[in-house]
Amino acid sequence: LVGPSGCGKTTLLRSIGGLEKVTDGRIKIGERDVTKLEPGARDLAMVFQNYALYPHMTVGGNLGYGLRVRKTPRKVREQRVKEVATLLGLENLLERRPGQLSGGQQQRVAMGRAIVREPAAFLMDEPLSNLDAKLRVSMRTSLQQLHSRIGTTTIYVTHDQVEAMTLGQRVAVMRDGRMQQVDAPQRLYEEPVNLFVAAFIGSPAMNLMNGTLAGDTVTIGKLRIPLDRDRRPAASRDEGVIVGIRPEAFEDAGFADSSLPQLDARVEVLEELGSDAYAFFELDAEPVVVEQAQSDLPEDETTLLAEDRDRALFSARLDARTKAKVGDTVRLTVDPSRFYFFSPTTGESLLGPAAARAA
Repeated sequence: LVGPSGCGKTTLLRSIGGLEKVTDGRIKIGERDVTKLEPGARDLAMVFQNYALYPHMTVGGNLGYGLRVRKTPRKVREQRVKEVATLLGLENLLERRPGQLSGGQQQRVAMGRAIVREPAAFLMDEPLSNLDAKLRVSMRTSLQQLHSRIGTTTIYVTHDQVEAMTLGQRVAVMRDGRMQQVDAPQRLYEEPVNLFVAAFIGSPAMNLMNGTLAGDTVTIGKLRIPLDRDRRPAASRDEGVIVGIRPEAFEDAGFADSSLPQLDARVEVLEELGSDAYAFFELDAEPVVVEQAQSDLPEDETTLLAEDRDRALFSARLDARTKAKVGDTVRLTVDPSRFYFFSPTTGESLLGPAAARAA
């Protein structure tokens, strides 16, 4: 479950876990209706952002606490704790207390305490948000490996699209208490059903601008770009549309197909990342800003730059070999076969699934 703050992710997770009472509808785990069951009767294990470890207990004590409460025989309990500790690389830390552990080790203990019970499903509420950036990356890898080994269904709440895209087999994008799209990560990226999903998934965000269709051409500001034959929106002639262009659809003309449409752009900001470079440039076009579309940052930088300007600041992902510098005017290509089109009234995609997949 991914979306900005206040969209309902945690409320939904707590409802599944029985910590919130639902006023309508039903909650089923497998074929079992658990809507009216108490949390303890739902056979779920929860992992929270704050770990919630008992500071006076050892790692082994924390891991086995749930089994002890359920009066699991001691030998069985000890065997399960040993197995889970080995699985999570905690076998040499069983006698330590939480205060003697790093943040990553504490998080593994919190997960181990959930795993040891062998529940029907795991509920995880932003479990990595308290870790530093480097540790989050390694813990994401550990979570992927863990899931492949134990295979238990996991519902994972995050505001971080990178976590959602790398961990989820299916991702639900939420906004204002509603699921906007539920799909495989790559399909969210390639086939967004509306403006919100298009702007939320992808970093830097999809460039969005007002345009006009005229036959086989789309006009964006002063640019007239012929459309790809297989990527024409379901809109009538001379109709206003919102055009979406991901940064990856642009390229330095020196490293791209010369047959693609070209434009000159003045580089305002350049971010060199080693494997590629992101150039932010002005374009004579009217920007479209989607509210709350970029994770949980107070203000997305590119959105902030684009607001209240007659000329939008757009982003392009360029070949790392580009010679572009801040202040330079560079020639870029843009690939019309990777354009997206949305209704300016409803925000819904105007592309059919087949056309979207072709991008």
